[in-house]
Amino acid sequence: MKKPTATREQKKTEIEQLSQAELVEIVLGLQKIIEELQEKLAIATGKSRTTSQTSSKPPSTELLQKPEKPTVKPEADPKKKPGGQPGHQGKTRKGFGRVDRTEISSPDICLNCGSKELSEVINIHRQQVASLVAKPIEVVEYQTQSCKCLECGAVVRGKQPQGIIPGQDLSVNLQALLVWLGNYGHLSYAKLTELLWELGTIEVGVGTLQKTNQRVAAAVKPAINALWEWAPLQSNVHVDETPWCVMGVKEWLWTASGEGFCLFHAADTRGRVELETMLGTEFAGVLSSDDFSVYNGAKVAAQQKCLAHLRRHFKKVLGLPGNNNAAVAQIFLSLIDEAFRAHESWRKTRDLLTYHSWAQDFKIRLNQALATWPGLVGYAAGLLLKSLRDKAEQWWYFLNDPSVPPDNNLAERSLRLAVTKRKVSGGSRSMKRFEETANLLSVIQTCRFQARSVMAFFRQAISAHSCDYFPVPDLIPFFQT
Repeated sequence: MKKPTATREQKKTEIEQLSQAELVEIVLGLQKIIEELQEKLAIATGKSRTTSQTSSKPPSTELLQKPEKPTVKPEADPKKKPGGQPGHQGKTRKGFGRVDRTEISSPDICLNCGSKELSEVINIHRQQVASLVAKPIEVVEYQTQSCKCLECGAVVRGKQPQGIIPGQDLSVNLQALLVWLGNYGHLSYAKLTELLWELGTIEVGVGTLQKTNQRVAAAVKPAINALWEWAPLQSNVHVDETPWCVMGVKEWLWTASGEGFCLFHAADTRGRVELETMLGTEFAGVLSSDDFSVYNGAKVAAQQKCLAHLRRHFKKVLGLPGNNNAAVAQIFLSLIDEAFRAHESWRKTRDLLTYHSWAQDFKIRLNQALATWPGLVGYAAGLLLKSLRDKAEQWWYFLNDPSVPPDNNLAERSLRLAVTKRKVSGGSRSMKRFEETANLLSVIQTCRFQARSVMAFFRQAISAHSCDYFPVPDLIPFFQT
């Protein structure tokens, strides 16, 4: 038997019997459904495509989406010409800081009359040129001789040359260069073998290159372990993560970066356990990160979420249809941009009095905006406003302590080296190699942050790993020790 349907009058009566709170809940629910449908329709028609400006996608992924013809900008905003801009303080290089060899060219005969009677030197024209020597790779046979003491009969042996390790057919310098090229220069083993042939006409197998990479990774591990013990004691650490393929399986490469250091952690998961592995179950400093859920509720002294990510979210809301979405997005985009400018000004002047005065006024205007717009905007904007209200101490920590940046750019810049390595290599062939790559990348980025020579560190680490009397190099920033 067919169930009787309610008439229009009956539905009207039921609606009239509902309380105001129930009616508001129904209206908000319908508004949410409508906006979700509008957003799906906008995405389907291409009107709200996710870009690097409205999400965390890197700009490189939009290469094929750019128009073939360049867009013409208005005359009020002319495109800058490449190169130094007006007012730029130029720097002229004068030499290379050293001279390895000097060649002197003196005239033998007068080209004007043919006379060989010439005066003493009256002028010298100097030009320093960096050259690639004829044999950048030299194959040397070292013969260590042994002799017998005629006094006591003991057998003595000659000293091992510096930079040469017994049993290894590549010098310390060459090993450091190959690891630098493979992990920072992103050259594959195949290209490294070709390079060795081009530079020295020598054949080196892929297996030798793999062993060299493993050897150097083992040599730097003590310094990496010491840095991992030191890093969780710092006042501010930036964290982020990126996927990494290991034999077709998605793993994760994490980074913990701060002033003067960068550490990478090869992990199986993207969960809280990896964060605790890096910084401990309780971190006494300020954790800078994006708004990924893993970082919410972490046991830390304080948090600073990336304001650049928040800006991208509001940028996306700016293009969504719905009530007041554009208006509220524009208001908060202006506030965020103002915050970035104020913090940049503080970094230049270090004027705390001016900064705190601005921060007090900024908080008032921010709270007024948060009190005005909830309930008057669409679903997506409402979620952002709720996050700003519920996690205010995490989004705006830098207002009270400007020594903590308002973004997570340090961690994102740290990951760029690893992302490039991943794109070129395609990942790793085992978790062990993944861990070795993480350690080598940690050394490279940390040395770069400290303006140190990466190859010099590799040479010191290899020497210390092979001989006990060589000191183990340290990665802890010297200004923090």
